Amino acid sequence: MKKLHLLSNAHLDPVWQWQWEEGAAAAVSTFRAAADFCEEFEGYIFNHNEVILYQWVEEYEPQLFERIRRLVAAGRWHIMGGWYLQPDCNMPSGESIVRQILAGRTYFRDKFGDYAEPTTAINFDPFGHSKGLVQIMQLAGYDSYIFMRPDELEVPAQDFVWQGFNGSSVMAHKVWGGYNSLLGKSADKIGNWLEANADAPIGLVLWGVGNHGGGPSRIDLKLIAELAAKTDDFQIVHSTPEAYFKELAAERDLPVLTQDLNPRFVGCYTSQVRIKQKHRMLENELFVTEKMLSVAALAGTVAYPYEALQDAQQDLLTSQFHDILPGSSVQSVEDTSLRGLDHGLEVLSKLKTRAFFALAAGQRAAAPGEYPILAFNPHPFPVRGVWECEFMLEDQNWKEEFSMPVVYKDGKRVTSQPEKEDSNLNLDWRKKVTFEAELPPMAMSRFECRIELLPEKPAPVLKTEDGRISFRTDRLSVVVNAMTGLIDEYAVDGVSVLTPNACLPIVMNDNSDPWRMDVVAFRDMLGQFQLMPPGQGTDFSGVNQALLPSVRVIEDGDVRSVIEAVFFYRDSQIVQTYKLPKHSTEIEVHVRVFWSEKDKMLKWSIPTALGSSSSYRGQTMYGVAELPTNGDEAIAQKWVAAVGERYALTVTNDGVYGSDFQDGEIRMTLLRSSAYCAHPINDRPLVVQDRFLPRMDQGERQFTFWLNAAGSATERLEAIDREALAHGEKPFVLSFFPSGNGETPNSPFVLEDDVVQLTAFKREERGEGYILRLFEPTGQARDTALVLGGNAARVPISLAGFEIKTLRYDPETRSVTETSLLER
Repeated sequence: MKKLHLLSNAHLDPVWQWQWEEGAAAAVSTFRAAADFCEEFEGYIFNHNEVILYQWVEEYEPQLFERIRRLVAAGRWHIMGGWYLQPDCNMPSGESIVRQILAGRTYFRDKFGDYAEPTTAINFDPFGHSKGLVQIMQLAGYDSYIFMRPDELEVPAQDFVWQGFNGSSVMAHKVWGGYNSLLGKSADKIGNWLEANADAPIGLVLWGVGNHGGGPSRIDLKLIAELAAKTDDFQIVHSTPEAYFKELAAERDLPVLTQDLNPRFVGCYTSQVRIKQKHRMLENELFVTEKMLSVAALAGTVAYPYEALQDAQQDLLTSQFHDILPGSSVQSVEDTSLRGLDHGLEVLSKLKTRAFFALAAGQRAAAPGEYPILAFNPHPFPVRGVWECEFMLEDQNWKEEFSMPVVYKDGKRVTSQPEKEDSNLNLDWRKKVTFEAELPPMAMSRFECRIELLPEKPAPVLKTEDGRISFRTDRLSVVVNAMTGLIDEYAVDGVSVLTPNACLPIVMNDNSDPWRMDVVAFRDMLGQFQLMPPGQGTDFSGVNQALLPSVRVIEDGDVRSVIEAVFFYRDSQIVQTYKLPKHSTEIEVHVRVFWSEKDKMLKWSIPTALGSSSSYRGQTMYGVAELPTNGDEAIAQKWVAAVGERYALTVTNDGVYGSDFQDGEIRMTLLRSSAYCAHPINDRPLVVQDRFLPRMDQGERQFTFWLNAAGSATERLEAIDREALAHGEKPFVLSFFPSGNGETPNSPFVLEDDVVQLTAFKREERGEGYILRLFEPTGQARDTALVLGGNAARVPISLAGFEIKTLRYDPETRSVTETSLLER
């Protein structure tokens, strides 16, 4: 007989139009009612996922939690999914998704013992899904996936095989008729499915009051029982995802889909940008702090602070919820989410500093006249870059002279220069030094800063000539137009990469909907930022004793030149800073926005010389996505690339996810000024029209981008993942006078090749071993090796293109073995 599986659930957003306290209250009451029905109705099964909700029930109504444990053991309550929560499925890194699963699996195993672990992952509500999920799910033991959005996505069938990177695949089911049902209307929904799918051998229908909890009801259970009793051609059963997919696999040969499940609600790639940037920052800080603490713990200089790291990780996982990270919540949720992100960052700040001081053991005491600068590289490969460090002179200098900081390494002078410190005390006392160096893998580097007295601070040599500021080195040529403040030329090794007017802030027509449910592109340009007249720019800059040019060189030395330009559009302003290196090809652009627009979008235009035949790619979770080239809004993570036959331009960012690309022009999406939690309902106005309503992201916001076009297209794409990782998980640089005591910790291992990533290095969840997660980021198979410290053992490793591989390091035997993603 044909069978219809009913999946009873209670979709409950922990936050959205409400704060978490209301979400907790709804979780407790929903779970209590569901437990009552599980005990009352024979054959009924309640399904629920999300650790965060179970944690609330465990804390606020422990007696109910014990009832649920008994029901789970009896098979009446099914833990489905098994993740920490339903996250956004595009913006979290691949390693973040691993932690969503690992935190969920660990919690449910700890609390429910030998329960039936889910093999179906579920994300009913998130707004699109990266195909990078597939390999992660498969490695975590999932064979199937249930999703709902994109609603309009044309799939080959309701059920299909979804293929991801590295040959991975899972069965997938696109939810029919939504994940919930109205109170007392579940039987009607089921009847509609039966009518529409009379010839189907098997089916799945989700029911239960959702969005604010509720779940099953007594009236719905009775009506469903009546419908089941009078239905002859279908067996209607209360079921679980796993039961459905087990029968589906035996019943059908499924078609295959190989693409992302995108796009959906493209405004969510940008709304509430502070959440997105702090989420990225917390991701980076968690992973870099784990790496530093692991090195220190293996050296025996600190105890690994597992519980404190879990606390910060929970803040990260909560921020990834699909109405927090996409910016679709109310303003009070934005406020509390920022507070949670700050909490995680504060915890990690203390832990990272603890690791740093432990790793500084064995550094010699400073000689007279030296200011030590210590830099720890957390990566298992060398990182070359420009490093900044501030420190205090041993005494204030009140003379009309300048204390010039000069950096040395092992007695040899290092390329360095002074720059404006954060403090505004107009006194020769606080110092900021910028220097260029290569930091060895997973090790502490020692530099010394010495002071040379000069009559005055050196003035910039780079000047404006003929309306241009022309910066040239052996490999790099950059021209900033003094009339527009924009880049007219960026050339690497004689190849011109950009066309004039690059790095132009442009303003697009938008509306009040943070999801932006009605479009897939933002191409209606309203205007652009223009260079401020000198008087306006001087006033805006806070200067009152001189008339400043609106494009000016503010730093110039042996390391880099720094050019600043100020722009305006109506009531909004931008300070754009170009940092141009003397010894590399990567330029850094900092964009400080003072945004006062409403229902508009800010994009940042980078017109390349690659033309309309170029392709567009971007980093996704444990993979690289082919992005649209027709101007549709795209979603990517730490970098995007315009790729031609001979060369590519990569653009790395510090927390921007949206962009578009057409005819060789990259447009990074910086800000939206939509209302909070407003979307189309019939023909009603998006927002009420009788009062002031706040808009998102008003005021000051900052962005940093790194542009690079060095090497061939292949070489550029091989280098970009490590470059982006080093910009995000930055080496820790601090001026510190060590005691000279202790022993210098050894680097535990290095990676032998130039491409493979170490995305995680942490203690395992249960045990004393350490987990290393490796990833091949280009799609090309390659061999590498871990070269272990101490005994210099070499562990060969082969990875297929985009393959994730998890290893376990045993500190007792100093051996490395492959293990599962779930650390079992």
